[in-house]
Amino acid sequence: MNFLKPYTKEFSYNLKLAYPVIIGMIGHTLVGFVDNAMVGQLGTSELAAISLGNSFVFLAMSFGIGFSTAITPLIAESDALKDNNKTKSILSNGIIICSILGFILTVLVLISKPIIYYMGQPEIVVTLAYPYITLVAISLFPLIIFQSFKQFSDGLSFTKIAMISTVIANIINVVLNYILIYGKFGFPRLELVGAGIGTLISRFIMVIIIIYLIKSNPKINQYIDKLFNLKYSSKIINKIVNLGYPSALQMMFEVGFFISGIWVCGIIGVNHQAANQIALNLSSLTFMVALGLSVAATIRIGNQKGLSDYINLKRIAISIFLITILIEIIFAIVFIIFSDLLPWLYLDNNESFDVLETVSIASKLLIIVALFQIFDGIQIVAQGALRGIQDVKIPSVICFLSYVVFGVPIMIYLGLYTHLKATGVWIGFLIGLLIASILLSIRFFNKCNLEIKK
Repeated sequence: MNFLKPYTKEFSYNLKLAYPVIIGMIGHTLVGFVDNAMVGQLGTSELAAISLGNSFVFLAMSFGIGFSTAITPLIAESDALKDNNKTKSILSNGIIICSILGFILTVLVLISKPIIYYMGQPEIVVTLAYPYITLVAISLFPLIIFQSFKQFSDGLSFTKIAMISTVIANIINVVLNYILIYGKFGFPRLELVGAGIGTLISRFIMVIIIIYLIKSNPKINQYIDKLFNLKYSSKIINKIVNLGYPSALQMMFEVGFFISGIWVCGIIGVNHQAANQIALNLSSLTFMVALGLSVAATIRIGNQKGLSDYINLKRIAISIFLITILIEIIFAIVFIIFSDLLPWLYLDNNESFDVLETVSIASKLLIIVALFQIFDGIQIVAQGALRGIQDVKIPSVICFLSYVVFGVPIMIYLGLYTHLKATGVWIGFLIGLLIASILLSIRFFNKCNLEIKK
């Protein structure tokens, strides 16, 4: 096993960088889990409504978050070169562009939300989702601003800052949800509207916390001095945009792929949509581990790119791919073993027909979730690695082909025109992720080998 040593020796540092991101993202996803579990106690229609509402906003949110990821490799590269002025300029211009983008995305979602009445979704689900969408749409503005600070601190390898901010804000969100969804401590029972208010308040608090933590850190507070004296740089803005919009498209294609599955399951029926939401929420928890390793890949590969050390860059990348595959295999085994038990975490144990059917469907979906764990992990780490070498345009085309050209039609056909229904939707997910993982990995290692030959 000595031939693996050059790669396994990097595992500890990879995890050191990744685990704060993982904890922060899992914490964020756990809030989604708690939201779904709390709302699920109200009924399957309410659970389907929060699924539809989030799916409508997620497309815009994914574009904003994807765009902000351009900041991380630029910061990592300038940090490796010890160019403090450039690092500060990237942060300053990142805040400017993320603030503008957050406002635009919020307005676009608010303008376009009446579309849900024409999407073929159950009427009761649309009625419940509509006011929830308004509140979550407004929360996009603080969320995208938060991302500019998160990507900055991640790029400097201070990944714990965003983790702490996210965890505290998410705890606040859970408390607010409990009070407002069910009407505790004298507050009115607001149900889905209460969940939306909790999300909105907690995201504003998240921005305040991350700014405070950066200002309190003596190693990086120099970059945030005179925070609001933002200096516009067309050169830096152009760099962020050139990296940001293809990265945004990558994430939007992938998220849109899964949102399409939510809509297809909504057409099939409420119980299929609720089961799909359970499977998505559980798979999101494990996906956050791979996403954390993807961030580590962007940071470490961005550093090596700044040093023009492509031999070590490739070795570090292989180590991150290996640890991702090992972790995802473990998750796959867990989903297979507990596929019959996990759906009950989301539903009231009253054994009604709707509940029993939803659990039965979700259990089958979790078997497919287990199968695509490895491919899901590989494709997101490959995206992070490619972002680290600032190669984003061709990968965005690969994501479009994998998810939109191949995945969505397969999902629609199997879900709506065969007896497979929701299971067919998840087979479509599996095929799209398989294609993406292969093509993105080939792209990354081909780029590395070309640079090494130079």
